[in-house]
Amino acid sequence: MVKHVILWTLKDEFSEEEKLGIKQGIKEGLEGLKGKVPGIVDIKVNINGLASSNADLMLDSTFENEDALKAYAVHPNHVAVADSKVRPYTKIRSCLDYEI
Repeated sequence: MVKHVILWTLKDEFSEEEKLGIKQGIKEGLEGLKGKVPGIVDIKVNINGLASSNADLMLDSTFENEDALKAYAVHPNHVAVADSKVRPYTKIRSCLDYEI
């Protein structure tokens, strides 16, 4: 199996209230991909980081294998969520993929 972990930082231009709504939209959009994108074993988005965090939210996902992760990256449902709910609002993206 393969873990796919992403940390995002939202753009500074958003108020704290706007950021809450953006984070909820990202969470709902990405978690909603389970069962729609083949190869996803588990997918969770944490939007409740502690004040000591230097990122706003985290994707913690597990895929059957590396090929499933590659297919997820270009799957139309994933691309639609990324283009509408993630990319317009984030300024920093850090990713770590690894085998478990």
